[in-house]
Amino acid sequence: MTPLHRRAFLGRTAAGFGLTALQSMLGAGPGPHHPARAKRVIFLYQAGGPSHLELFDPKPKLAAMHGQGMPESFTKGQQIAQLQGKPLLCFGPQHPFQRYGQSGIEISARLPHIGGIIDDLCLVRSLWTEQINHDPAHTLMNTGSILAGRPSMGSWAVYGLGTESKDLPGYVVLVSNGRGGQAQPIAARQWSAGMLPSKFQGVKFQSVGDPVLYIDNPPGMNARLQQHSVEAITALQRLEQQSLGDPEVQTRIAQYEMAFRMQSSVPGLMDFASEPASVLEAYGAKPGDGSFASNCLLARRLAERGVRFIQLYHRDWDHHNKIKEGVGYKTDEVDRPTAALIRDLKQRGMLDDTLVIWGGEFGRTPMSQGGDGRDHHIKGFSYLLAGGGIRPGTVYGATDELGYAAVDNPVSVHDLHATMLHLLGINHLRLTVKYQGLDVRLTGISGEVVKGILA
Repeated sequence: MTPLHRRAFLGRTAAGFGLTALQSMLGAGPGPHHPARAKRVIFLYQAGGPSHLELFDPKPKLAAMHGQGMPESFTKGQQIAQLQGKPLLCFGPQHPFQRYGQSGIEISARLPHIGGIIDDLCLVRSLWTEQINHDPAHTLMNTGSILAGRPSMGSWAVYGLGTESKDLPGYVVLVSNGRGGQAQPIAARQWSAGMLPSKFQGVKFQSVGDPVLYIDNPPGMNARLQQHSVEAITALQRLEQQSLGDPEVQTRIAQYEMAFRMQSSVPGLMDFASEPASVLEAYGAKPGDGSFASNCLLARRLAERGVRFIQLYHRDWDHHNKIKEGVGYKTDEVDRPTAALIRDLKQRGMLDDTLVIWGGEFGRTPMSQGGDGRDHHIKGFSYLLAGGGIRPGTVYGATDELGYAAVDNPVSVHDLHATMLHLLGINHLRLTVKYQGLDVRLTGISGEVVKGILA
């Protein structure tokens, strides 16, 4: 009798994580549950906690109370990151606001390019989250849970819908740095596939140098020899798959084949020579500089090539001090390319089916820290959305008169995820995997589609 190893047993009885995931979708399996408004997502993730009070949420009352004590009615019993036991003084907005567009939406004067497309945007001023420190807040925003090992939102999207690209991963991550804040680390688990098969995890492209390590063949190896090697390895792994029934073997086969195709597709993707000088100027992009601007242009090129979920991390938004100067640096880095990306998508007829999201893991306090900075804040902050079924030229929700808490139409992280999936044609209640006896989903045990921001 042939011995049945534990690994084979798990695979053949559908108890392996990957196989369970493939069988646990309700209905007919992965695919849309209703007509989609968006085919893809570009998430412009501003890591570190951008201040809504300097960017998107004007508060004249806070300005009038600058230097005065924060009313205890706002802060008593509330969670504060680094200001516990310290005087809580109101800290007025450090940059002026002005109205833009036919909609007359008021945002920071530091964002004139975004102001120029404000009629294409929806500004949500009532986000809130549960985690007040960077790493758990990133984990919640990316995976819908504070527990490590859960699938990221990009992995859920690709798992549910697949990808239109045969030569590139379905989920691509890009990271850029800037000036003016503390560069908090970004852990790779933020784009992990968790208990889903690993082929759904995000693939990080390098912003400087070769986008993917070892993308070039080593000396003595050409494309034909490489193809023969991949075919031989694939044949051996198919034998292993037949013997063990392990779904991760199939994932490895797919990854080898994808890696081979990427050797041809990625160099062309990264070659900006085909882009007109006017496009490079619009983005403020310099090929190969690893900037947010270049990553925004690369995001458009990835979207054109069928990548389902594209996530750009731009770091250094953590302004515990010198927030006026720091926000000035950051807006210089992100204002033009953000607007250029949305204009570019619109001109190419892609904005209607591309959901663009702009925001970070939390906001900043209305109280000062160190005299000229702001602490982490979870009770209320702002997000921008555009395209893909979003109602343009609108403001949704509001914080109180001091910008402390979301009081009008609060939107949780789970609500944001539910809405994103809805626009992709996915019912967030039905996109589940069985894990440790429970049906796990991106939105946890809550989350509702925010109908007020839908076109």
